[in-house]
Amino acid sequence: MINETEQFVRAFHATDFSGHDYAHIERVRKMALRIAATEGGDLLTIELAALLHDVADTKLGGTLSSVDAFLSGKVSDARKQQILQIIESMSFKGGDRPAVKTLEGKIVQDADRLDAIGAIGIARTFQYGALTQAPMHVPGFRPRKPGDRTSPSSTINHFYEKLLLLKDLMNTETAKHLAAERHTFMVEFLERFQKEWEF
Repeated sequence: MINETEQFVRAFHATDFSGHDYAHIERVRKMALRIAATEGGDLLTIELAALLHDVADTKLGGTLSSVDAFLSGKVSDARKQQILQIIESMSFKGGDRPAVKTLEGKIVQDADRLDAIGAIGIARTFQYGALTQAPMHVPGFRPRKPGDRTSPSSTINHFYEKLLLLKDLMNTETAKHLAAERHTFMVEFLERFQKEWEF
């Protein structure tokens, strides 16, 4: 089941250059299992949700129905519904979405959010910004308010609009501990970036 899922996910992400490639999926999977080793949870559900979570991402051309179709007949209906619920509820979407309900969902969401911060998070942010042709930095551009996807923004503003908020949105104690160091690194990077920009 895991091998078949890996092949399906690798094919979906094969041409991704947005920071949501298979390397991202693999990091999220490993981090989710690392968190689960301390926090508990059903490992198969966690691993499958971690592997499949971006196959449903509409900005990557995915749909939740494609995940549903892939899982049908391969896992029990109860497990399939739990995986679909995890994937559907874990996105940031301005930070105002309802909290995920299950331990498994909290773990996968934490793992995905941890990959969005720290050194890897910084690199992925600039990779995505380049792909979407966002300016790196525009002095005077204020960070957009939650839910605002139309006002002009920049890659640097994305840190203030989302990434710096993630530390306080972690669900598990394990993730909170890991997020603190990564958050500090981002703050230091932004301070250095601003200093060099204004030199």
